[in-house]
Amino acid sequence: MDVSILLNKQRAFFRTEKTKDYHFRLEALEKLRAAVIRHEEDLLQALKADLNKSEFDAYSTEIGIILSEIRFAMKHLRAWMKPAKVKTPLTHFGSKSAVYSEPYGVSLIISPWNFPFQLAVAPLIGAIAAGNCVVLKPSELTPRTSEVLENLISETFPEPYVAVVQGGVEVSQELLGAKWDYIFFTGSVPVGRIVAQAAANHMTPVTLELGGKSPCIVHEDANLGLAAKRIAWGKFMNAGQTCIAPDYLYVHESVKMDFLAQLQKAIRNLYGEMPLENELYTHIVSEKHFRRLASFLENGVTYVGGKTDPGRLVIEPTVLTEVRWEDPVMKEEIFGPILPVLEYRYLSEMLEGIRNHPNPLALYVFTENPGIQQEVMNRVSFGGGCINDTLYHFTSPYLPFGGVGNSGLGSYHGKGSFDTFSHKKSVLKQTTLYDIPVRYPNTKNALKMIKRFLK
Repeated sequence: MDVSILLNKQRAFFRTEKTKDYHFRLEALEKLRAAVIRHEEDLLQALKADLNKSEFDAYSTEIGIILSEIRFAMKHLRAWMKPAKVKTPLTHFGSKSAVYSEPYGVSLIISPWNFPFQLAVAPLIGAIAAGNCVVLKPSELTPRTSEVLENLISETFPEPYVAVVQGGVEVSQELLGAKWDYIFFTGSVPVGRIVAQAAANHMTPVTLELGGKSPCIVHEDANLGLAAKRIAWGKFMNAGQTCIAPDYLYVHESVKMDFLAQLQKAIRNLYGEMPLENELYTHIVSEKHFRRLASFLENGVTYVGGKTDPGRLVIEPTVLTEVRWEDPVMKEEIFGPILPVLEYRYLSEMLEGIRNHPNPLALYVFTENPGIQQEVMNRVSFGGGCINDTLYHFTSPYLPFGGVGNSGLGSYHGKGSFDTFSHKKSVLKQTTLYDIPVRYPNTKNALKMIKRFLK
């Protein structure tokens, strides 16, 4: 596909002003919702083929969450679109002020492979709600899901409005070489830097949803059984291939062994005694990623798991102890079903250990002490997270989701998605019934009066 031709088609369609109409946007969201429901079985089969996702995981983390997001956007769209009235200072007497949300124009969305449907369509919902045209580039590592996505979009929207472009790295490079009005990227930090540089060449605004090593803290007063259950669920969902999964644990030394026993029990309850034989357990996406993850199994001491099946690209939920910051498993985001465990005695030293590394995308802390909860929130900069839970903040349309520093730029979900794909245009409407002479330099005592007003 010639990217420049597609881009010109979408620019021409955007200039018709159709996408700015409330009813057009609402109808587009309804069409998208109907298409997702219509293709539900195709999506379930594709996600099973690409990643061996169970029907439960595929629906709850990919399809259901998208239907919920569309419903939320449709419910609130009219209110989001209204110009937001803001106060006007006394120095502007006679005028009114408002902030208008207008679409950027033609947007590029590049999505990853770990949640290949959800992370492609979630930003698309925001782009449509905000009135943009969209070119969507799904991951080549999940070909079946990308194919279903392309079919779903092509039969629902005309190409000049929303289009899917498939391909590998060379296609992504061609897309990034074009001039877009907005770019939304979800993926790794190294590729995020490339996207940011490409956007900077054209002064294009960009949202980067990246990742990093997200810590999970288990303090000495935590409810150990519940913490273990929620951590096991959050870490090993999708075989750990989740950007906000707990990447490593910091457990207080006084409860470490009790907690590990509870964690082992929770893993067995979720995946059985032989996870490699569990047909509902997600596989690793590719041989390359499998080999990288398998190399981490040599670090520390294996407390739980550790077995692999290279032929089927499966790695057991694995817990490693006796791990140090110098080990390879602690040098990069794991993005797989391997959970290193560090221990700590003093809260301040543990928090300093986290702060000595790049800002994580997520942080989780398990403690019943409100003072410790607040201290962790105040002292560590991270994208978002939970107190006494994992991952759940991601599913709330009322909580903007995004990173900070090395873990990303910008946010989305709910109104956050609408705002991300909207330029905020500030407008002041002035009266013509009278004029304030003090603004003009030839007015007597103008400077004196201005100083009185502005001090």
